[in-house]
Amino acid sequence: MPRLRWRLVAGIVVVALVAAGSVAGLRWWERSHRTDLEKALAYAPSGTARFSWTDWAGVRRELDADLDGRSSADELDAFLSDGFDADLTSGSAMGESATVLQQAFGFSPATVDWELLAQGDEGSVLLAGLPDDLDLDDLADDLEALGYERPDDEDGVWNGGEELVARISLANGSSLSPQFQYLALDGDRHLLLASDSGPYLRDAVAGIDDELDDQGLRDVASAVSEPLSAAVYTGDFACRSLAMAQADADDQSTADQLVAQAGRVDPMTGFAMGVEPDRTVTVAMAFENDDQARRNADSRATLASGPAPGQGGDFPERFTLGPVTADGSVVRMQLDPVDGSPVLSDLSTGPVLFATC
Repeated sequence: MPRLRWRLVAGIVVVALVAAGSVAGLRWWERSHRTDLEKALAYAPSGTARFSWTDWAGVRRELDADLDGRSSADELDAFLSDGFDADLTSGSAMGESATVLQQAFGFSPATVDWELLAQGDEGSVLLAGLPDDLDLDDLADDLEALGYERPDDEDGVWNGGEELVARISLANGSSLSPQFQYLALDGDRHLLLASDSGPYLRDAVAGIDDELDDQGLRDVASAVSEPLSAAVYTGDFACRSLAMAQADADDQSTADQLVAQAGRVDPMTGFAMGVEPDRTVTVAMAFENDDQARRNADSRATLASGPAPGQGGDFPERFTLGPVTADGSVVRMQLDPVDGSPVLSDLSTGPVLFATC
C-alpha cells in the first residue's frame, strides 16, 4: 500500500476511534450525572405508561423527620400523615403497608431512599431504592423467615402469593398490600422489586436496564430534576388520562371553548409533574418539536390562568402561575400552590390545562 494511502487509512481509523470514544464518554457522563428519578425510570419495565415517584429520603429531610428502622408505628404514622398533608406521598404504594414493612421486612418509608410505582397495561412493579446500610443477605434471610420461597438464583423471584400476604398481615396486625406478593432483589443496583404478579415480575427482572429509550420520558424527567414526589406519564397515557373526555358534556363544551380561545394545544410525547423541595410544583410537557413547544407554552399559560372545568373553580384558586418557558421541545411551567393546595394530587388527572386529545 502506498505510504500516502496508508496514512489516510490510519488517519480515518484514528478519527473513528476518537469519535467512538467520545460517544462512549458522553454516555458515561450522562449516566453518572442522572438523578435518582431518571435512573429509576430506566429500571422500570418497557411497557410502563404511568410512573408514581416518591423520594422518601428527600421527604424525610423536608419534614425534618428523624426516623430509622427502629422507629415506632406511631412515629411512622405521624410522618406519613404529615407527608400526605404536604402532598408529598399520595402516589406511594408503600404507605398503606408501612407499618408491617417496618416491623417485619426491615425496610419502610422510614428507611428506603426512594420508591417508584411503575404501572402498565400488563401489570405493575414497585421499585424501591434500598438504603446502603441494609445488607441484602440479611434481607433475604428475613424474607425466607416470613415464608417467601427463596429462588435458585440471587436475582430470581421470591414467590409469596395471596395467602402469605394475608398471614403476614394477620401476624403483624396491619395490612400488607397485594403488591408485595412477589419480590426480587437486585444486588448490583441495591433494589427491591415487588409485584402482585409473579410472571410479570420475572419479565421485569429479566428486562431491567440502565437506559431509558423513550425520548419524551427522558426529556420531562430531566426537566423536573429532583422532585420529592412526582407523576410521570408517557405521551400515550397522558393523551388518555389528561383528556377532557372523562368530564360531563357541559364541562367538555366549556373546555373546548377555553382551548379555542387560548390557541392550539398539541399531544405530548411525555408529561411530568413534581413537587420540588421548596414546595413549588414543576410541570414538564414534551412535544414533537420546538415549534409545538413554543406554541403550547403560550396556550397552556393562558389556560393556567383561567377556569378549571371538570374540577370546579379556577386554576388561580389552586396556584399562582410562575414562569412558563419553552426550552427546545419541552415546556416547563412553575406553579406555586395557594395555601397548601394539593396541586399534584389535584391536577395529575384530567384537567383542561393539560388536555391533549
